[in-house]
Amino acid sequence: MLRFVIIAMVMIVAGCCPHKNTRPGESHDIRMSAERGRDDFLEQYASTFRFRLGRPESIAVTPGGDAVLFLRSPARDFKRDLYEFDIATGRERVLLTAEQLLQGVVENFSDQEKARRERMRLLTRGISRYELSRDGSKILVSLSGRLFMVERKSGQMKELESRAGYPIDPRISPGGMQVGVVRDGDLYVIDLAKGSERRLTTREGDKISNGLSEFAAQEEMSRFRGFWWSPDSKYIAYQRTDDTALETMHIMDPLHPEKAPKTWSYPRAGKNNSDVRLGLIPALGGETVWVNWDRKAYPYLATVKWPENAPLTLVVQNREQTEELVLAVDASTGHTRNLLIEKDPAWLNIDQDMPCWLKSGKGFLWSSERNGAWQLELRDRNGRLLGEVTKKNLGYRRLVGLDEQADVALVLAGSDPTERHLYRVRLDPKKGPPERLSREPGWHDAVWGVKPGVYVHTRQTLAGKYQSLVKRNDGTFIGELAYVSEKPPFMPRLQFLEVQAAERTYKVALVRPRDFDPRRKYPVFVSVYAGPGHNRVTAAPYRYLINQWFAEHGFVVVCLDGRGTQGRGREWERAIKGDFIGVALNDQVEGLQALGKMLPELDLDRVGIFGWSFGGYFSAMAVMLRPDVYQVGVAVAPVTDWLYYDTHYTERYLGLPSESPEAYRKSSILEIADRLARPLLLIHGTSDDNVYFT
Repeated sequence: MLRFVIIAMVMIVAGCCPHKNTRPGESHDIRMSAERGRDDFLEQYASTFRFRLGRPESIAVTPGGDAVLFLRSPARDFKRDLYEFDIATGRERVLLTAEQLLQGVVENFSDQEKARRERMRLLTRGISRYELSRDGSKILVSLSGRLFMVERKSGQMKELESRAGYPIDPRISPGGMQVGVVRDGDLYVIDLAKGSERRLTTREGDKISNGLSEFAAQEEMSRFRGFWWSPDSKYIAYQRTDDTALETMHIMDPLHPEKAPKTWSYPRAGKNNSDVRLGLIPALGGETVWVNWDRKAYPYLATVKWPENAPLTLVVQNREQTEELVLAVDASTGHTRNLLIEKDPAWLNIDQDMPCWLKSGKGFLWSSERNGAWQLELRDRNGRLLGEVTKKNLGYRRLVGLDEQADVALVLAGSDPTERHLYRVRLDPKKGPPERLSREPGWHDAVWGVKPGVYVHTRQTLAGKYQSLVKRNDGTFIGELAYVSEKPPFMPRLQFLEVQAAERTYKVALVRPRDFDPRRKYPVFVSVYAGPGHNRVTAAPYRYLINQWFAEHGFVVVCLDGRGTQGRGREWERAIKGDFIGVALNDQVEGLQALGKMLPELDLDRVGIFGWSFGGYFSAMAVMLRPDVYQVGVAVAPVTDWLYYDTHYTERYLGLPSESPEAYRKSSILEIADRLARPLLLIHGTSDDNVYFT
């Protein structure tokens, strides 16, 4: 596909627009530079899954802090095995392989499991997920429709056999003696001591499920769980989902026309959502106690937490996503009480780490944009604000871990949206300022142990380092998780700039050919997303490898983040409310033209634009609305009309179609398709179950 993108972009040079400011032979030079772009790069890029295969993933520190577990595949194989890094010795070993469990049987996945993996962006085979028991002694693995329990120290394996159906989302109980699992849309519990399995729920029809999160929760809320154990392992809270009122979508496999199309329930904007309820049922079986909240006013079940020493806690949202409640549940009656109300006239973003209850149960952490930017707050058991843990200028992004005894939290933050760093912050800021733990410019992440003492710091730096470092809380280096991924044949030639245009400053990332000649004029390749919830300009070099390959064909690649992107405050992000294209397109054009004045090597008479998903939508709109700026476009998997996309995403930004029809009209490609006067390459997967081929 990427070769087609290059062909489309070379059309710019080959005659789609005037060759002003070019020197004799320049067009030929640009085409010939493809040879310098490493013709084998695409094969390597695909075979290594963008050089991601071979990296440690799904990292977890054992509860006792004695080891770090992680999954890793070979550099050119999607099949992952489970590894253990020993804290005492600094050595790693293979803990478990798919071959040991399956003993030669070929893996298979149910359609429901494939769809769930798509929602989780999980493309690997072998051991794709695992779960540790609370004491760290047992490992639960789901593989090819079978469940295995493994003793971590001895390696002894036991299959949890069942005839009830394909297992989805298995979870070990906090006590470690039971496993909850969903089979064929119903909730089951396995008694590990007896080896028996009991069915807890019986669904009333094919459109109803128990224990699974619905499409909107998985795709748009990042909530993949549909049931939750009580801390004492005696009860399970589970989601009942009724999709009866949803539209049914059909996807046919073009390679197998003899097979019937697969069907999926889908909530299009303005149409019906799944009817979601939450019930509480004894793990030994019995009657369900239904949790009571105003589901008509707050239909979205965004978050569920059931921590120790604290109540079952929910976050529910209204359909417009302008208001949400944090609710504490009385598990014996199902009654709820309000802990917190959060409002925003535009929309509320969901932070799945929140609320984070203190282990003592005396209060919880909460994140909010109420004051104009993300901040971390401390609240008491009844939801009353005790104080701000972080200030607006820190640029809070995410909670990594909490050490209540030391009165500190580990967070990811950064005042510059292009970088993300690791900070240690005091729950009481009066006891000391935030301490930055990551120093090198780049994109940092971390995994915190259940028992404070050890954490894993993953860093991708501008200098080209990609590492997962095991450290103690005081920063002492213990060891490094091995990367066996292939090294790219080149690293991107990156430059980050700030561009001033009108009253705004834009963040820009520039990628030039490695044989860049400042005396020449280069056509411009705009690599774009431009939609909410995602930034293209980040200090993570590996994300720009494909852009460097594009640049080697004779382009300067430009990435620019305008309003609607994250990390620059509430007002900057919410400027796009009610219009997906107007503000975003203005900023992209304004920023590009200002950049052209700064950099004479950019030939703004030869500009192409390429994007995927929202970026594909934006690329198609851009060549239609501003053909004076963009001479050619490539749109991959675009939403052509937002009435075809899902409720939770679309209505968050555009409002309800019945109340904001103009927002949908001016944001639709189909409304202006007759204006197309520039070459546009459209690429779309016919089996896409997120952006349907509609």
